[in-house]
Amino acid sequence: MSMQEESSAALWQACLDVLAQEVPAQQLATWIRPLQLRPALQGLVLEVGNRFKLDWIRAQYLQRLIEVAEQLAGEPVPVELVIAARTPAASRSHAQLSATQPSVISPRKDATEPVVRPIPVPAVADTRSNARLDPRRTFATLVEGSANRMARAAAMHVANAPGQLYNPLFIYGGVGLGKTHLLQAVGHQLIDNHPGARVLYTHAEQFVSDVVKSYQRKAFDEFKARYHQLDLLLIDDVQFFAGKEKTQEEFFNAFEALLSRKSHIVMTSDTYPKGLANITARLVSRFDSGLTVAIEPPELEMRVAILLRKAQAEGHDLPEDVAFFVAKNVRANVRELEGALQNILAYSRFSGRAIDIGLVRDALRDLLSIKNRQISVENIQKTVADFYKIKVADMHSKKRPANIAKPRQIAMYLAKELTQKSLPEIGEMFGGRDHTTVLHAVRKILAERASDPDLNQHLHVLEQTLRG
Repeated sequence: MSMQEESSAALWQACLDVLAQEVPAQQLATWIRPLQLRPALQGLVLEVGNRFKLDWIRAQYLQRLIEVAEQLAGEPVPVELVIAARTPAASRSHAQLSATQPSVISPRKDATEPVVRPIPVPAVADTRSNARLDPRRTFATLVEGSANRMARAAAMHVANAPGQLYNPLFIYGGVGLGKTHLLQAVGHQLIDNHPGARVLYTHAEQFVSDVVKSYQRKAFDEFKARYHQLDLLLIDDVQFFAGKEKTQEEFFNAFEALLSRKSHIVMTSDTYPKGLANITARLVSRFDSGLTVAIEPPELEMRVAILLRKAQAEGHDLPEDVAFFVAKNVRANVRELEGALQNILAYSRFSGRAIDIGLVRDALRDLLSIKNRQISVENIQKTVADFYKIKVADMHSKKRPANIAKPRQIAMYLAKELTQKSLPEIGEMFGGRDHTTVLHAVRKILAERASDPDLNQHLHVLEQTLRG
């Protein structure tokens, strides 16, 4: 090893040591530690496994990498991300796949060589029907925003390259955020690419029912034929396995059978794997062994885009001011947005009135009054204080210990997200603080939420509690 290579290796190790103090362990293990240092004449050249990872690391971590490297070296250090070169074996496999379509890829026997497994090709319509896929839930109809961008990118990667990475893919988030839509979109995309793919979408409760029936009828071969021979299993709301020991045992067996076949598994839940209650440790370990991504509540612009697209699909042109008004007042999830839109369209149709903000106020009168009554800054302060076991008075005080300052910042963030109060108004309700203090708290919590799974989970719980 040359002196330059030794110097680069030492610098990279020092960077890892610094980042380990800043980045949560799970994020560090997923994105930073897998980077491989490539010999270079100057700077740090880091190899990334694929385009998806490269784009994500560049967006989330590259600037901080550059800053840390410069601080440690005492001078500017070029930091470059490159995609690791594919092996000739991998290239041949890819060419072989193209030549044999339609067929289904089994995931890789090893890190580089996928297996091509020809299968009978039924009619695509039959395939989708047997897979239990809703034709409306595709990637084309999914509105993308910062709230679901990473989850969508990972799901798209799985659909286009099944079995190669992120197996299993575990998607979590609150109710009505689009987890099921994304889950089924993977199935549609895989069938588009490989019409003979054996795909099945099922809800966890249906899986429980199938397990019960197989025990009652002693139809274990039928059960295995349904769940152990798939190319892609899409299973929704795995938190419903909680406390059901036989179901967990059978799902573990199905999980292992599918992985041994090099098939792909995509799951959804209302919380991240280690947050699941009454699920066996070995199953949680399997859930956590691939890639875990979150779907957040949609931001304002995304909510507006969803409303406009849904209205267009219904044959209506929704005025933008109306879309913004609804999006500002309906914040919980996509499902609630869709329900509000249906109420508005129905009210317009039955009353014969054009859709404007006045009609929306009438159509959503009950919903708006409930929202205004339930979510107030005072309610947020009390809920957060109870959650973190501090006094409500601490929200107004000038005390700044970490056990008080952090919950106070969280409460400010939730007040901005869940109420119509301005920054100065929020600051006034937190002991007369300046609006810049509130803005700092909002930005800080928003940034930490993206990188800290525990904080993200706490916020999910608080939001669900406040929204009833």
